[in-house]
Amino acid sequence: MVFPGYLGYRSIVIQNLSRGKSDHEIESNVNKQIVRIKDIAEKANVSAGTVDRVLHNRGRVAEDVRQRVLKIAEELNYTPNILARALVTNKVYNIAALIPDPAADQYWQAPKVGIEKAEAELRQYGIRVTQYIFDPFHAASFLNEADKVAAIKYDGILIAPIFYRQSLSFFTKWRRDGIPFVLFNTHIPDYEPLMYIGQDSYQSGVLAAKLMHYGCRDKATFVVAHVEEDIQNSSHLIHKEQGFVDYFSRNNLDGYYNIVQKDLQSTSQASMLQQLDQLFEETPGIKGIFVTNSKSNIIAEYLQQKKMQHINLIGYDLLEKNLQYLNNGVIDFLINQNPKGQGYWGIQGLADHLVFQKKNNPIKYLPLDIITKENLHYYIEADQ
Repeated sequence: MVFPGYLGYRSIVIQNLSRGKSDHEIESNVNKQIVRIKDIAEKANVSAGTVDRVLHNRGRVAEDVRQRVLKIAEELNYTPNILARALVTNKVYNIAALIPDPAADQYWQAPKVGIEKAEAELRQYGIRVTQYIFDPFHAASFLNEADKVAAIKYDGILIAPIFYRQSLSFFTKWRRDGIPFVLFNTHIPDYEPLMYIGQDSYQSGVLAAKLMHYGCRDKATFVVAHVEEDIQNSSHLIHKEQGFVDYFSRNNLDGYYNIVQKDLQSTSQASMLQQLDQLFEETPGIKGIFVTNSKSNIIAEYLQQKKMQHINLIGYDLLEKNLQYLNNGVIDFLINQNPKGQGYWGIQGLADHLVFQKKNNPIKYLPLDIITKENLHYYIEADQ
């Protein structure tokens, strides 16, 4: 992360190096660029305390003095050292992180690690994160943990709103209470969060369709599979499906490729096998399957057992089971959603707002990385 003031300092150093300045001269020039409250006070012929009150709009100051201080501050190009102030004030910013349980779904371990990494880096600036863990398969668990968060006035909230309907009332409350909240993994823009961090779900569906199209130019049926998800309550998965379907429509391929949507729910491995058997019996000509979440390994296991080597399979996320099937060629492509980065940048975004007083972009889309067995090791090494 690049902190306030760093780029300016670096620019001054580079300029002076190019002119052949010595280290001492460079340091002197850098110091000349830093305007202190004391400098403004001396030029305005007032105390440093008066300048502080004017600049921070606290306490009573005569109007003519206030105008004089502001004018001099502008002339000197004064900018507050927010980074130093954050270190000096010792203020604690309490953030709640409402995230699904990695024990129930391995995907959520990476965001949890990202959250903890960001907190460790920002502890010196007063950031403290309390995690609230809920079962991603039971809305009642989410409501229970969200109620705990809502009962405490946190300075900021990071949330993965995978239960769309159940999240909305909390967004309304936090907005009413003036509490900034950041969404990750699932984008719900209507409630104006501070920011969203994650992928563009719609475009990732378009990307999956393009990969599928390139892999199969013959007339075929493609399946959009939602595996073990409450699809009616998962807006991001609906957006992925829509992006996939729209790609073929926009390219006038509706009559050439048949798109079938399938929800696969299972209480056991036998139940999943039965549903997949039924899918292939009832849907002839399947040449590709797009799995909209991290569970493409479930489909891959079935394809491997049935020796169906002609099926193109595309899914998401670098989970261990997915990587196994990517490496042996059953999964053709994985789209990396960078879940660790989602958690990490979520906390960083709240810190920028609360501590460093930086304006956040309302959306931080993470790249749509296409992972194959040939480039996989680069991503694994980069995440170490």
